[in-house]
Amino acid sequence: MRKIKIVADSSADILALDAVDFALAPLKIITNETEFIDDAALDVDAMVQWFDSYKGKSKTSCPNPADWLEAFGEAEEVFCVTITSGLSGSYNAACIARQMYEDAHRDRKVHVIDSLSAGPELQLLIEKLQQYIIQDMSFEEICRGIEEYKQQTGLVFMLESLKNFAANGRVNPAVAKIAGVLGIRIVGRASDQGTLEPTNKCRGEAKALATLVENLQKEGLRSGKVRIAHNKNKVAAQQLRHMIRQALPEAEVRIHTCRGLCSYYAERGGMLVGFERM
Repeated sequence: MRKIKIVADSSADILALDAVDFALAPLKIITNETEFIDDAALDVDAMVQWFDSYKGKSKTSCPNPADWLEAFGEAEEVFCVTITSGLSGSYNAACIARQMYEDAHRDRKVHVIDSLSAGPELQLLIEKLQQYIIQDMSFEEICRGIEEYKQQTGLVFMLESLKNFAANGRVNPAVAKIAGVLGIRIVGRASDQGTLEPTNKCRGEAKALATLVENLQKEGLRSGKVRIAHNKNKVAAQQLRHMIRQALPEAEVRIHTCRGLCSYYAERGGMLVGFERM
């Protein structure tokens, strides 16, 4: 029997899978005062509250090759999903670990997938990998299938604040200042290069949610899966789910709360929405 494992960094917001062996490689959120390790032990609520009052600089640190090797364990076939290489070195570190792993174990294989995204879009990729594994597809078939499937998924977002993106050097501070001023929400998407791409500035949450639904339809959502991740904004997430179901009754919509890394980037009130273009 093949010993197969799915591995992802903590941007996927997943701690375990029901049907397939899974391991997490945590990212870290580092500040001038403390650091948060995004693993199962992290108190996400406490971290979010801490950042509400923190005014200093912050940054994130990706898993290093040793972290990835530990996550690979003793699996014969590994499917590794990382946060976008456009925002993190996680993908490059995983590729180094893959080379080390395959050099040390000539009979083992690792496929590293650059999600070009974060959060709920990684969840969709992992769900599809689990489906392929349960169907007993070969390693090569799964590699081809997941790379094709990745072209059919996307990510949109709504953010009330870009403070942490600016503090981390990910967006222009001038753009960050716009978010939250007079109720402005930034709506955007993950670009084809895996970078943050603001598309709309919306006054008020209701307008932002309506714009999210419009953008999902423009991006090609019809009857596919939708995964909504929110940071302390369950009511808005439920409202968005209702609006999507009204516009697209056949879409399969699920909600979950962000864990550490995604909470850091989405910030309080933010939402990340992964979806299938189908």
